Amino acid sequence: MITTLTKEATQVITGPAGKLEVAVSEPTGPERGALGIVCHPHPLHGGTMHNKVVTTLGKLFQGMGLVTVRFNFRGVMRSEGRFDHGNGELDDLLAVMDWMQQERPQQEIWLAGFSFGAFIAAKAATRVPVKKLVTVAPPVQHFPMRDLPPIPCPWVLVQGELDDVVPAREVLEWAEARVPKPVIIRFPQAGHFFHGQLAELRIQIEAALRE
Repeated sequence: MITTLTKEATQVITGPAGKLEVAVSEPTGPERGALGIVCHPHPLHGGTMHNKVVTTLGKLFQGMGLVTVRFNFRGVMRSEGRFDHGNGELDDLLAVMDWMQQERPQQEIWLAGFSFGAFIAAKAATRVPVKKLVTVAPPVQHFPMRDLPPIPCPWVLVQGELDDVVPAREVLEWAEARVPKPVIIRFPQAGHFFHGQLAELRIQIEAALRE
């Protein structure tokens, strides 16, 4: 059970394409009785649950009192299966959510994702009940995010304006047109990976989530 784990424990669970590698972290702030799940960038471009933006989002959730899970999508490190262009990866996320809710029943779920992971988290938030959503550098140009139905939960979107992977203008135009619209946080001097600005990234997202 999650309640017996130490500050962080890595293990494998059963996923839809085989084993999924997950890292469960205990809260570092006062517990709020919620679960946080963080999704990593594109598996075919070096994305793993150890990405620095992903671990920053995980620490953010821990500090806000959430039991937090980072996990590797299918085909990444110890997770079995092959890349499935977002369809199977959504199933992976839903499997992690189901597992977490079995371990900690009746607790709300917060989702976060970076780049490709932002697409998967946003897609999940249109399918199942989610309390809060954080998307960092969502790949609007590269995946069918314009086709997503309305996202009903409170939602924070973060975009670096010097992003050379995800075109910032397209992301911001898409976000401004959404109904309901997310809280939009712009980083004028940040590229895709927020080098040198991860601490500020955490501070600004936490402030937005607490409002």
